Amino acid sequence: MRYFPSTLTVEDTAGFISRMNRLYQSRQHCYFAVEKLDSRTFIGFIGIGYQTFDAAFTPVTDVGWRLHPDHWGKGYASEGARRCLDWACTNLKVPQIAAIAPLINQPSIRVMEKSGMQKKTEFLHPELSGFPSLERCVLYTYKC
Repeated sequence: MRYFPSTLTVEDTAGFISRMNRLYQSRQHCYFAVEKLDSRTFIGFIGIGYQTFDAAFTPVTDVGWRLHPDHWGKGYASEGARRCLDWACTNLKVPQIAAIAPLINQPSIRVMEKSGMQKKTEFLHPELSGFPSLERCVLYTYKC
């Protein structure tokens, strides 16, 4: 959670899982748990979400990921993001998919670029206004 305001509590995590369940029920997609195939070890999540915070480009379908640091730099996020983009373009019939990250989150920005996404703009994220180092974000998009 290096590029987030704080780590999640057990209650926050339960709330996140509930939100993903509701998103899946309403839209048939969400951020899914990711396991390593060889060990069945849970390493994080990757998937397709839906963002509605107050911005000129929302609401928007997005691709997102969060992996345990032990699994950073191994290509899992890039591979998962590419597969999610392909799936979303084929199945959701949306014109584009977005990805958002704080400008200081260069590892996620590299994942966006490796996944074929293009930088569209920088913006001040309204939900990060109390966190000056995280507030300036980038929006990348992938055209379907």
